[in-house]
Amino acid sequence: MNLDFGVVWTRWPELLAGLGGTLFLAVSGMILALVIGVIGVAIRRSNSRIGQALVIAFVELIRNTPFLVQIFFIFFALPLAGVRLNPTTTAIIALGVNGGAYAIEIIRGGVESIPKGQTEAGLALGLRQGEIFRKIILKPALRAVFPSLASQFILLTLTTSIATSISAFELTSVAQRIDGDTFRSFEVYFTITAMYLALSWLVMSLFALISRAAFTYPTR
Repeated sequence: MNLDFGVVWTRWPELLAGLGGTLFLAVSGMILALVIGVIGVAIRRSNSRIGQALVIAFVELIRNTPFLVQIFFIFFALPLAGVRLNPTTTAIIALGVNGGAYAIEIIRGGVESIPKGQTEAGLALGLRQGEIFRKIILKPALRAVFPSLASQFILLTLTTSIATSISAFELTSVAQRIDGDTFRSFEVYFTITAMYLALSWLVMSLFALISRAAFTYPTR
């Protein structure tokens, strides 16, 4: 096999732009997933039976259907109901919804690990339920589940590659275009494999920094 990575090198700016697109989708999806996760857990802990049932149904629906079907539904089916979204917006929403369903269960596990005495202490201090959830329960819960949440978000970063199925701009879609132009499949996909590996390491390192900064108590 005659390898020629020079072909890839000449298209390096396009690959870097695609990597930037992947990062944008990943970070946007993570933020949306975290918001959905926190709100979903808050509803699960509320007194609303309807709200609890809706969150449970949402989690079961998303966790038991393929991500590809979810992104196709948003991009191809919703326009029939008058909701038209561009590929980038569709990818962010699909990633956020998918990641949010898993985040709900991960965060809920952390919340349920907090002793009930913490809540009772908050009530004794005259705090409202919302204040107790934010100030007493949520941060320790996030600290407990942060490794699991970080792993899920790293997986979400890699899942962005599926967005190429709706022509969203990201690394895999750029690689497909370069492959179609050059017919150098091995070189192109070997390169983006290395880029995804480096991206995963970068995201993992970033989460390690966040963990130390946000969840490590100062020592004297």
